[in-house]
Amino acid sequence: MSQSSFMLNSKIAEVIKNINKVIVGKEDAVILSMVALLAKGHVLLEDVPGVGKTMLVRTLAKSMNCEFRRIQFTPDLLPSDVTGVSIYNPKTTEFEFRPGPILGNIVLADEINRTSPKTQSSLLEGMEEANITVDGRTVPLKHPFFVMATQNPIEYEGTYPLPEAQLDRFLLKLKMGYPSYQEEMEMLARTSGTHPIDSLDPVMTLEELAQAQESVREVYVDRTIEQYIVSLTSATREHPDVYLGVSPRGSMALMKAAKAYAYIYDRDYTVPDDVQYVARFVLPHRLILTSEANFEGKTADDIIEELIEATRVPVQRNVSE
Repeated sequence: MSQSSFMLNSKIAEVIKNINKVIVGKEDAVILSMVALLAKGHVLLEDVPGVGKTMLVRTLAKSMNCEFRRIQFTPDLLPSDVTGVSIYNPKTTEFEFRPGPILGNIVLADEINRTSPKTQSSLLEGMEEANITVDGRTVPLKHPFFVMATQNPIEYEGTYPLPEAQLDRFLLKLKMGYPSYQEEMEMLARTSGTHPIDSLDPVMTLEELAQAQESVREVYVDRTIEQYIVSLTSATREHPDVYLGVSPRGSMALMKAAKAYAYIYDRDYTVPDDVQYVARFVLPHRLILTSEANFEGKTADDIIEELIEATRVPVQRNVSE
């Protein structure tokens, strides 16, 4: 989508510029990660190893002076390895809570599909509720709290694919892809000596990030834009190639993402282009296609593109409403 008529929010532009010192040629992934963070959502990043998924999350955290935590998911990982555990202290004769890696601002959940559903659910509870339960006690998570989970789409042996109900918890699903020839050459040049992330300085504080998240909530969504969002999502439920369409949670996610995208481009109102752009990353992972559609090689991305083309775009507000 062309946003040439709009300038980036000055503070967000600083963050993106800072991240681009480390991440080469992935501006869409960077902007969409900011969309999820500002909308208080989470990201599922599905791609092959070695394309910069971990580096993107680390750079994002460092640019905003956030506490970064990484969880490497393995088949033997326990829920307490994620949330933390209460340990008995014989000196005080009391149990002391030792926080797990989920108690950070930005959490990288690496290869989330390599651990058991029970351990996956311990992370997903925190994503949905903004708190965790340890030994019957509720522990609030830090604010802001953002999860970027990764999974490898190639190797499925020994994995536990996320059920559709859990996929629905992620605001966006992204792919980074391989760099171009020139981008890969630039990566080699930047990392031939000291890695650029080692000298990266924060350009946004936690307080500024929290303020930006609150500002996103105030972004105006016109009634016609709301109708457009519902028209898109309800069309997925009626499409002949779709077994299960987008839920109302998906409609709310699409609106939140569109508001955050508008804020990034320094607007306090949304336009149809915002909805169309983020819909390609908010909606596909919320669809279940029919077996016939899968057999014919159709994808959820194809369905969403088709519906974006077919759904009437509001051009002006109906003042009589």
